[in-house]
Amino acid sequence: MCRSARSVPLGRIVVLALGTAALLGGCAVTGPDAEVTPTAESVYPQLRTYPDVPVLENVRYGTADEVPLLLDVCLPEEASEIDDDTPPRPAIVSVHGGSWARGDKANLNWRSVCQWLASEGFVAASVNYRLAPTYTFPAQIDDVRQAIGWLREPDQVDRYAIDPDRIALFGGSAGGNLAALLGTEGTGDWTEGTRVAAVAELSGPVDLTAAGQRTPDFEPVQLSYLGCPELAECEVAHDASPYYAIDPSDPPFFVGHSVDERIPVAQSEQFVKELRRHGVDTTFVTVEGTMHSIAMLDDPMRERIIAFYREKLADPVDAVVAEPLVE
Repeated sequence: MCRSARSVPLGRIVVLALGTAALLGGCAVTGPDAEVTPTAESVYPQLRTYPDVPVLENVRYGTADEVPLLLDVCLPEEASEIDDDTPPRPAIVSVHGGSWARGDKANLNWRSVCQWLASEGFVAASVNYRLAPTYTFPAQIDDVRQAIGWLREPDQVDRYAIDPDRIALFGGSAGGNLAALLGTEGTGDWTEGTRVAAVAELSGPVDLTAAGQRTPDFEPVQLSYLGCPELAECEVAHDASPYYAIDPSDPPFFVGHSVDERIPVAQSEQFVKELRRHGVDTTFVTVEGTMHSIAMLDDPMRERIIAFYREKLADPVDAVVAEPLVE
């Protein structure tokens, strides 16, 4: 069963028989003798395959260290033929997990996430970023920033029918850390630069400093990503931690976490407490068990997240404004 800070039941959650490493890695593992092409459902039973959702693969959004930076664009089915009459849509950038060191936008599970978001009427962009340990912080967040800026350029706004004022982030695990970090950094209007209008993150480690709650087996992962020999003297850990970047100008957050997983739920509890202390609109959902990141995405959880995005990314033009009665 799930517990929500807003007391909204999520129903029974399916427990997956998958190891923590596979969940963090976001990699589909299949047998060498498999005769059937794996689908999102066969790897993560709570996910779905969306054969009718168009995917534009390996679109280049920038370059860093002479490395091409690529993303996939997943389009709402009805927007696959974009013309001047196509209404602008809110966009959601999906940031994959994998301990900042592995994972890929085209993995079955993260492809499913991209197409799921598009199937709900959003333009979704599933982004790849440079990986540790070859590239350490801040390379990864620099790449996600670049993707947001690229989507706001007039060429992309026109090409994919994006509303540049309604761009959001979704991330899980290491991708949740990056989504939360970009959501909390900076100040000012959510419609400009690399600011975003909403963030949904699952199982994100949000405090990478020595003070943060963590498990012993995850500390080497953090150190590899941060490029530090030990956390006690790792100055960049503070800069890589969304928890320390929160301010009242931050956009609405949806935070999901399992109560007994590799990333201690106390991280999200403290993060949510700090967001709310600063007056940030925050939805917090906890799930019983050990499921990590997008392993939590059963039907009820997906419905909660989509409801969050629909509310926070609603077109102001469509808002109903009550006019005063004229006597």
